[in-house]
Amino acid sequence: MRRHVFDRIHNAVLSCDPYFVRKRNDAGAISLSSYQKITAALRILAYGVPADNVDEYVRIGQTTTLSSLKRFVNAVVVLFGDEYLRSPNRNDITRLFSIDEKRGFPEMLGSIDCMH
Repeated sequence: MRRHVFDRIHNAVLSCDPYFVRKRNDAGAISLSSYQKITAALRILAYGVPADNVDEYVRIGQTTTLSSLKRFVNAVVVLFGDEYLRSPNRNDITRLFSIDEKRGFPEMLGSIDCMH
């Protein structure tokens, strides 16, 4: 992922959910950084790795990883849902059909395996 894309997502998620802001607990220990939590969530989503596998790369436990994943997904839906998770309109469909037809798959909108 390009740095500016990661930074845009990171900053937006930080502003949406205080869970990702680094703070001290009651014992005075500093919590995990937002970069660790967001990177763990992105690795699970991008690579499909289990939560306990992320510990070796990001140094974050399984429970925190799963909590981070859930909160990250909720924040992304709230922040970017209207723009990126909307249903396609007529212009989008026409554009996508045109692209697919050039690739040899006419009218295959939404068909990942091209079997239906």
